[in-house]
Amino acid sequence: MPITDFLENNARKFGTDCALVEVNPEMRNNAAPWSEAELVETDRHSGYRKTLSWAEFDAQANRFANLLIAHGVKKGDKVAILLMNCIEWLPLYFGTLKAGALAVPLNFRYASDEIRYCLDLADASVLIFGTEFVTRVEAIQGEMPKVRLQFFLGDDAPPFAENCLKLAEGKSAQKPNVPIDDEDDAAIYFSSGTTGFPKAILHSHAGLISACVTEQAHHGQTKDDVFLCIPPLYHTGAKMHWFGSLIVGGRAVLLRGATPQWIVETAASEKASIVWLLVPWAQDILDSIDSGDIDLARLDLSAWRLMHIGAQPVPPSLVKRWQGVFPNHAYDTNYGLSESLGPGAVHLGVENVRKVGAIGVAGHGWEARIVDERGGDVTPGDVGELAVKGPGVMRCYYKDEAATAAVLRGDWLFTGDMARQDDEGFIYLVDRKKDVIITGGENLYPVQIEDFLRAHPKIKDVAVIGLPDHRLGEIAAAIIEIKPGMSATEGEIMEFCAAMPRYKRPRRIVFDLVPRNPTGKIEKPRLRKKYVGESLVEQQMR
Repeated sequence: MPITDFLENNARKFGTDCALVEVNPEMRNNAAPWSEAELVETDRHSGYRKTLSWAEFDAQANRFANLLIAHGVKKGDKVAILLMNCIEWLPLYFGTLKAGALAVPLNFRYASDEIRYCLDLADASVLIFGTEFVTRVEAIQGEMPKVRLQFFLGDDAPPFAENCLKLAEGKSAQKPNVPIDDEDDAAIYFSSGTTGFPKAILHSHAGLISACVTEQAHHGQTKDDVFLCIPPLYHTGAKMHWFGSLIVGGRAVLLRGATPQWIVETAASEKASIVWLLVPWAQDILDSIDSGDIDLARLDLSAWRLMHIGAQPVPPSLVKRWQGVFPNHAYDTNYGLSESLGPGAVHLGVENVRKVGAIGVAGHGWEARIVDERGGDVTPGDVGELAVKGPGVMRCYYKDEAATAAVLRGDWLFTGDMARQDDEGFIYLVDRKKDVIITGGENLYPVQIEDFLRAHPKIKDVAVIGLPDHRLGEIAAAIIEIKPGMSATEGEIMEFCAAMPRYKRPRRIVFDLVPRNPTGKIEKPRLRKKYVGESLVEQQMR
């Protein structure tokens, strides 16, 4: 069955039960820390907290689907969604699917030229955008020849767009008569863009369903669980983790903002039981607890049962530190990518916390291999490229046969991530294939060096990149972000690195901010551009 059936089933079974909550701490009337009373009795009329039942969720999705159909949108058309996280996001997404169209979520950090590029690549004929994007969308008016409809989500629509919600209010709340099959195309997602301009990734309804099944199998969501969703909904990771709640009718809380105080206070006030974090957010929460900015004694976090992290390698030192503060939390991590519909292709499992540092074993319904350059399995313990096979593998890179052929070999998706497998079958991510640093003929894997450096008590974040060297070809440079209020010297860091094998030690230390994209991945192309300026090959050939 298509994924829209889950929403319709929940509307029938749990109609008046709360499905979605939007919490926007910036809308509160004061900037002071929340009082105990405020944590229990939130002001529902201040714009701070909005709710939506399952029946309302489904009705809104149906109204938007019927609006699209009334405007000539046909099965197979593409509808781009450019919104910050908000309570309307998911109804618009499901309304697009109910109309038989493909949902095309866009990264809310895209500049105007990136928006234009992605709209054109995906053949989007409809664009839905919010208040935050008016200036960016206005700048490309006349440069989007394939976009014939522009819908605005907000109070005052610009002259080039129509008000989405007002138009949808007058449409039927009944399910549109559009047949949808599991094998129909459902969505186009975009790669994160950390290694170049985004690619368009095509997925089917069957793929979306598989993400629901895999996620719920991994984390055992029940109707009573409350999922706190912080990462952006345009990305597969956040949405596919929420799919575990969708399949059982559980509540989800969409938090607009990611300060440490907002995360833990919202977890307390909403009785969140599952919270998915990125590495920087987990680090910031622990630092805020250590500094006294967060007082756990005044917060009731007893409902919180699971903390899991995805989107990037997780330093074992961070998990150990977290468990010292929250000993009752189960911990888990997932590995996935947009080409495999986010989480689940590889999964650690809450029962395997002793293997922290590994990304896990093949997830529910998945297979995994580590292969050499010829596609053969490597000897256990050796480093090779991680390949995965499962029901969530993309159909293709939309309109890019060459890029598709480079990563899809039969049913196997070659991820571009370098990994190794221990004697128990657990997979350890080593690095991105293209991020390997070759210094004097030795391969260095930056993630290994980064994980080591993050154990330093003064280091908040670190990124290791290759810099050109006339003798060695490349050397490893560590870009280090120091924790607020602390200082460190290059000599101090080098002394700490003495515990590493000599060839793995960074040859250069740079103190700077470490840029990350909204999904938590280090933006190494930005760092390379800043500190290298041109490609390493170009510099080495001079």
